[in-house]
Order: sequence, then structure tokens, then C-alpha cells
Amino acid sequence: MFISQAFAQTAPAAAAGGDSMFGSLGSLGQMLPLVLMFVVLYFIMIRPQMKKQKEHKAMIEAIAKGDEVVIAGGVLGRVAKMGDSYIHVEVANGVELQVQRGSVVQVLPKGTFK
Repeated sequence: MFISQAFAQTAPAAAAGGDSMFGSLGSLGQMLPLVLMFVVLYFIMIRPQMKKQKEHKAMIEAIAKGDEVVIAGGVLGRVAKMGDSYIHVEVANGVELQVQRGSVVQVLPKGTFK
């Protein structure tokens, strides 16, 4: 008696599209920040890491007998023997460590290790 009936009114179609920051792009406009974030992530983190891995692999393949190297534990030595996946590093007279090739961190200039 005292309450009148209320009916819902639909919003115009132009107003729904006008709220978007990118206008009529719709869902593409919502995905754009996410896509941009992945592109930035690729160039800042993934690409440099891949480049570093490639350089390390080239260094490992170029190791030769007599090279002076630093292995992962920080131990310096001279390559005494070489195998396919392992190398023997002489750290002192008559003392050799057998390590994986991948554990070599750095190849030092000749004459560094005495």
C-alpha cells in the first residue's frame, strides 16, 4: 500500500565501454599490463640469465689441460687430467681433486696459481 514498486533500469551500452581505460579494447586492455609485465621480466631476468649460461658452457668446453681454474668451493688449482664429464684439478704437489666440469667457476690467467 505505502511502498511503490521499483524496477531496475539497464545501463546504456556506451557507458559500459566508456569506463575502460583503453576504450573499446575491452579484455585486451585488461590483459595489456600483464603482457607488458612478462615482456619486462623477460628482458630484465630471463635473457641475461640465458646469456650467462651460454658463456659458462663455452668456458667449460674450452678448458684444456694445464689451465688454472677456480672450482665451486673457491679452491684454486691446475687441470691435470680431463675426462668427458670430470676433470682432475691439482691443488698441491701430488694432491688431485676429481670434480665435475660444471663446478668450474672461472678460468684464471696463466701464472696466477703457483
